[in-house]
Amino acid sequence: MELILKETIDTLGEEGDVVKVKPGYGRNYLVPRGKAVLATKANLAILAQEMNTIASHKEKAHQAATELSKKIAGVTVVIEQRVGEEDKLYGSVTSADIADKLATLGVLIDKRKIMLDEPIKTIGVTMVPCKTGYQMTSEIKVEIVPLVSAE
Repeated sequence: MELILKETIDTLGEEGDVVKVKPGYGRNYLVPRGKAVLATKANLAILAQEMNTIASHKEKAHQAATELSKKIAGVTVVIEQRVGEEDKLYGSVTSADIADKLATLGVLIDKRKIMLDEPIKTIGVTMVPCKTGYQMTSEIKVEIVPLVSAE
């Protein structure tokens, strides 16, 4: 089944691309949600007319991803966690924790874009990859430090 993408989908392609997908995926997910349309002659003609608009959308998305990468590259996220004996964390640091801390630093990013394979369970510095845009990633420097309690 051939479809024209109406928006960028990370695993499939960019807005305006003509892609081949399995019929069930196109019929049950992409088309009903408005993410794609059938690649008919009429729709392909409309696509040809809208290529300038699509190109400007792609350029804006690329600029936004580049800006976000620059913001993230200059930020060190410091997260304080309670520790027990031998400096082992009581809990763990997840992508949601990192996204919340980034938000307090003025960098808004969805927690699903932070590619943390498994939660961080140790003290120290960890470099965590993060999707900033279509086929662009950046690394966030995350430093886990012990929580200092006032006793």
